[in-house]
This record gives sequence, C-alpha cells and structure tokens, in this order.
Amino acid sequence: MNEFLLYIGRSGLYLSLFYAFFLLVMRRTTHFRFNRAMLLAGSFLCLALPLIRLRTAVAAVNPGTLTMVSVGDAAAEPAVAASAIHWGLLLPGVYFAGMAVVLALTLLSSGKLVRVIRSGRKERLEDCNLVVIPDSVPSFSWGRTVVIGREDLEKNPVILTHERMHVKCRHSADLLVFSVFQLLFWWNPLVWITRTELKLLHEYEADEGVLQQGIDATQYQLLLVRKSVGEERFSLASGFQHANLKNRIAMMLKPSSSAGMRYAYLALLPLLAAFMYACNPSRSSQEPEAAPAEIPTVDAVPVNEDLSVAQVNAPGKDPISFQLVEEKPTFRGDSANEFAQWVNSQLHYPEAAKAAGKQGRVTLSFVVDTDGSVVEAKVLRGADPDLDAEALRVISSCTEKWKPGMQDGKPVRVTYIFPVVFKLQ
Repeated sequence: MNEFLLYIGRSGLYLSLFYAFFLLVMRRTTHFRFNRAMLLAGSFLCLALPLIRLRTAVAAVNPGTLTMVSVGDAAAEPAVAASAIHWGLLLPGVYFAGMAVVLALTLLSSGKLVRVIRSGRKERLEDCNLVVIPDSVPSFSWGRTVVIGREDLEKNPVILTHERMHVKCRHSADLLVFSVFQLLFWWNPLVWITRTELKLLHEYEADEGVLQQGIDATQYQLLLVRKSVGEERFSLASGFQHANLKNRIAMMLKPSSSAGMRYAYLALLPLLAAFMYACNPSRSSQEPEAAPAEIPTVDAVPVNEDLSVAQVNAPGKDPISFQLVEEKPTFRGDSANEFAQWVNSQLHYPEAAKAAGKQGRVTLSFVVDTDGSVVEAKVLRGADPDLDAEALRVISSCTEKWKPGMQDGKPVRVTYIFPVVFKLQ
C-alpha cells in the first residue's frame, strides 16, 4: 500500500509540473485541439514516468552498519508498534476516503444527467441524438446526445449548432478520461483547475467551429451575453457554458497563435528529466545490502542502518580490504537481515546494568568463515563490561551455519562490523 501511495505522490508531482506549465504558458494560445491532445497525452505520460526507475550510478562507499537496540523497558515496544500501525492505516484511509467522496459526487452528477435525458422527447439527427426538454434548461451534450430546451431550439438554433460541435469533437470522452485523474489525484488542486481549463478549451473549440460555419460573430457573442445567467449542473457534460464569458469572447477576437508555440512543450522535457533525477535515489555501482526492515520484538528493535562488509579475507593469504564482496554471505537463505532478527531474539538487557542505569553502544566484529561458521567474535569498542559481555555472548553463541561469501567463484572469509545499542526507556 505504501508503494502505491508513493507512486501516486510522484505522479502528482509530475502532473503538477505539467499542468503548471500549461496554465502559465499554453492556456492563452489558440491551438485548442492541439492543447487538448497534449493535456491528455501529458497526463498519461505523468502516470508512466514514476514507473521508469532511472538511477544515477555513483562510486561505491562504505555504508553504515546495522544497529541492534536492546531496550530495557519492554512495555515501550508495543506503543512503538501501535504508532506505526496507526500511521500505516491513517494515510491510506484518508486517501481512499477522498476517492470515495469524489466517486460519489461523480455518480450523483451522472444520475442527474441520466434522469434529465430520460425526461425529454427524443429525436434522431444525422450526427447525434436530440433530446428536447419542455422546460427552460441549460443545453448540454453527453456522448452523442444533445439536450436542449424547446425554447432555445425554436428561438436560438445556433445553440444546437454549438452542442453538435461538442459531439463532433468528442469532448465528452475527454471529460470521462479526465475524471479518472480527478479520482486518483483528488488531493491535487492543479488537477481540478486544469479540468476547468479543459472544459474551457472545449468551449473555445466549439465556438470556433460555430463561427467557421458562417455564423455572425457579433450576434453569437450577444447570444452568449443574453444566456449568461445559469449554472453548470453536470460535471461530465459539455454544454453551452456561460462561465468565463469574457475569456470566450476575447478568444474569438484574438489572432491565431503562431505555429511555433506548439514547440513550447519541448521545454518541459529537461524539467521532467530533472524531476525524474530528483525522484530516483542514486545507487552505487556495486549496490550494498539493503537496510533491514524494523523487527517488532520485545527485547530488541533494529535501527534503520545497513549491515556492511568491512573486509574480505582470502584463505591462506594476507587480509585484503574490500568495499563489497561479490556474493555476500546469507543466513537462513536470506540476507544478513535474517541474522539481525536472530540477534534480536537472543538479546537480553543485563539486570546489573539495568539496575545501575548503564546504557551505550557496543561495537563488535565477527567473521563468517569459508565453511559458514561465525568465528572470531570480539568487542572493538565497549560501553560497559556487562553490556559488552551480553553482546559478545549473543554473537558467539551462533552455531547455525551461514552460506559463505564468494569472491572470484571461491569461498572467502567475510568480516562484519556489528554495533549493538543498549538503551533504557
């Protein structure tokens, strides 16, 4: 679930960048159909970009070491786990609750639309289905259906021409597709703003189609003014909109934008590339062992650091220092994270140290030998004799064999640095 929310968050960032560019640069151009196509294509591109896992390779570095924490007060652990569960459920709950609200509103609007369509008298025209409503209602179109009031049909036939342009240009399909983005990214205000701009693009395109059929521009603009009282009733329908009337009239009078403005979208490519670079973490050319997940135990809680290889020793040779071994040793068929879990299950806070209030970090090292056994465990830096002894006891008591590390196809001795933190709650 967290991966899905991370994907939604990254997609939302890409969409914000793309929509902000459109609103700042392209919304005033007269390339209505082209802008429609780019809005939809760019939106789908922003859905795909988080799936492209570009990573930048950097030089390998010696990662940190896994830290084991032995907690003196076991009662504190359930509270930590409960807090993690709380946040793990809260974020998905809020997200899906928002989706449910948006979906409910969309279905409610769709239900009203269907009821209005069913209430009128139906006629079949050459390019659409006409539904005539006896009452005076704002005209609109959905799919191949045009809904218009009887009065408008008789007195203002140009309104029908306008609605037929919506049908011809298939504007309803745009709104249906964009409703999916509204559902997924309901939390992003730029998605809602861009949806309004998309509907305005539809009006621009329909107005342009009406004027290209020889309708007098002045009379058409006067009709828009006369019909400027009304409200939008159906979120998925395209209609003879009256909102943004000033913008629509200004766009009719505006000279055509230069064809070169279409290439302005190319300026987005380096910006999107920079976002992709920032949203993808770098990795070393030899990727280290991933940090183990938190292990909910009573006596030990791992800290989010990596378990690292300190040295690789070839049998019969002087020790050779390496950043990473080609094939890392594995414990119980898994990474060293399994060994971390085993250590967690064995650690106990020494009673004497607990009574004296002693705590601190004990840094140890141990070797996974060529036969997979844990040998040569020792304390590199101690914190307290009792704490040192407990940490060394746990590491030394491991009799279960590892699968040894491999270098150039041969088993090698691998030395690990392994801190254990004792902390009283």
